[in-house]
Order: sequence, then structure tokens, then C-alpha cells
Amino acid sequence: MPDKLERKPAVLLLEDGTLLYGKAFGTIGTTTGEICFNTGMTGYQEVFTDPSYYGQVLIMNNVHVGNYGVLAADVESDSVKVKGVIGRNLEEQFSRMMADGSLQEYFEKQNVVAIDGVDTRALVAHVRTQGAMNCIISSAITDVEKLREMLSEVPSMNGLELASVVSTKESYYLGNPESSTRVAVLDFGIKKNILNCLVERGAYVKVHNAKTSFETLQEFEPSGYFISNGPGDPAPMDYAVKTVKQILAADKPLFGICLGHQLLALANGISTFKMHHGHRGLNHPVKNIITGKSEITTQNHGFGVKPEEVRNSADVEITHVNLNDDSIEGIRLKGRKAFSVQYHPEATPGPHDSRYLFDDFMAMMG
Repeated sequence: MPDKLERKPAVLLLEDGTLLYGKAFGTIGTTTGEICFNTGMTGYQEVFTDPSYYGQVLIMNNVHVGNYGVLAADVESDSVKVKGVIGRNLEEQFSRMMADGSLQEYFEKQNVVAIDGVDTRALVAHVRTQGAMNCIISSAITDVEKLREMLSEVPSMNGLELASVVSTKESYYLGNPESSTRVAVLDFGIKKNILNCLVERGAYVKVHNAKTSFETLQEFEPSGYFISNGPGDPAPMDYAVKTVKQILAADKPLFGICLGHQLLALANGISTFKMHHGHRGLNHPVKNIITGKSEITTQNHGFGVKPEEVRNSADVEITHVNLNDDSIEGIRLKGRKAFSVQYHPEATPGPHDSRYLFDDFMAMMG
């Protein structure tokens, strides 16, 4: 790999006309998606492989990314899911002796287009003020008018159903088949460590495609149901809302995370909305209203549930709130064994303050 000064130039164009120049990193090409940012200082490989980022171009706010290389074990899915990466210093050299290789090599193998040398903190401040929008990165095209034309054709994330795109095509099993606790998982883009958290607690898990019918889920004879995280807008996911309603009607334990949280809300008549710029990082403070304790949480979402509708609901109560903006971070159904959180209690990367939720789910299933 040549020195950074010898790299090909790269261009970043935002939907609002903001134009930035940098150097190419990863594979040479062009990519588009909705721009967003992550404030975490570590865990970049887990972030890049999180299916909830599908369709998005990610600004890494930390100054140095790639400095400890990549390792096969540090993934949340079988491939990089972000559409592109924007960095201040995307590093070729790495310090971790056990690493399999560099970030540059990894991006080349995974066909990831990235741009290096951007003032990411200024760019994050711009997105935080102006809100999420589409963008285009190119190290193959330098004609700005051509890039602007290509960018105009990129669909908005608002109304975009992406969960079925990243879901497993075939069902699979994890854990001990002899376990008395069996969890049917609906995969809308599930992270591997969520499954690990269930298996580590003794559950036998069957992971199903996003559009699996309730009747097929029942064939596993589950003790409970898990509704996963995932990308895109939950509002057009009528097929998933129908399944969640059927699970609730069967009165079986249900636990949802992130997109699963939004789907549980939709199944109870609570609307979702697109956030100004979303929550993404691993230091978001959340208060558990039931216990009065606060938790430091990992988050990755661009949509939320409407607070006023949750507060006016006769069937749903709030369990967690975000201490930065009072957004709804957790709910449970009155008189039902069903609850969900907007954040990621499995937290890879991030703190383990919230892993008790998996214990709660296991206890709920008996």
C-alpha cells in the first residue's frame, strides 16, 4: 500500500451540497447511502459488520481507526454491512500482534469504499446540526456534477424496508438442543453477540428469516420469542408487525431490541418516526425507571417511537428513558410477558451495564 500522500484523491458530497476532499482508502470505487456518525473510540470492526448499519455511510468520529487491525472473531455478521466509511486517519499499520491483518486489507477484501483525511469532528458537528442526509463517496469519479446526479437518485431512508435484505436466508440453530429453554428468533439483521448472550445463558436458539410465519415459528415449540435489531424504517414492515401481534396473542414471553423495540410499539398502535440524526455510539446514558438506576449503553438507531403516544397508551408503560433527550429507550406491556429496549444490551463494543435484560428474559421464560 503506498504512503497516504500518494493515494488517489477521493470526493465526499452531501445532499445539502457540502463538498469535501480526501484520500482513497479501501477499494477504489463509488458508494452511496445515508450519512451517520458513531462516537465510539473502539470496536470499529464490530460496528462495520453490524447489519443495522446497512444502507448507511458511516463517519467514525474517533481520530484514529484501524490502529489495532482486524481479527476474524471481532465481527457481528458474516460481512461488512456499512456502505462506506469516512475517517480522519484510517490506519494501515496496527499494533495488535494477534490481528489477522490491516484495515486497508480488510476493506479491499470486503469491497468497501472509504475516504481518509476528512475533518470528521467538523463533519459530525455539521450532520448533528443539519440532520441525517444522503451522501456519495468516490475515488473513481472526480466529476462533481456527475456525482451530484448519481446522488439525486439515491432513495431516502425514510420509508425504506431493509430488514428482509440482511436477514438470514435459511434458518439455523445455536446452543444445546437438550435445553428446556427454546427461543425462536426473528432475524431482521441480528448481531452475533445477541445470540451469544442467549446461548451463554443456556437457551437453545433457532434463528428464522424475517418473513417467517407465526405458524412456522410455533413449530419449534419455543419458550419465548426474540425480535431482533436491523436496518431501515420499521413503518413499512407490516409483515413483521402482524407476526408480533400473533406472538402477543399467544401470550408467550417476548423480548425485542432496537428495531424489535419499534416493532413491538407498532404492534400496540404506537407510531415510529425518523430521528434528526439518530443515536450511535457506546456511551449513551439511560435511566431504568423501574429500578431508578442509570446505565451507560451502546446505541445504533435512526428511528424511534413517539414518546407522547407511549405515554398516552393504556397498554404500554415506559421502563427506560434517554437522559440526553428524554427519548423512549424501553417499554413493557401491562399484563403481558413482553418488553423491549431501543439500545443494545449485548454491547459489542461497549459497557455491559444492561446485560441483566437477558437474565430477565430467561427468568420470564422460566
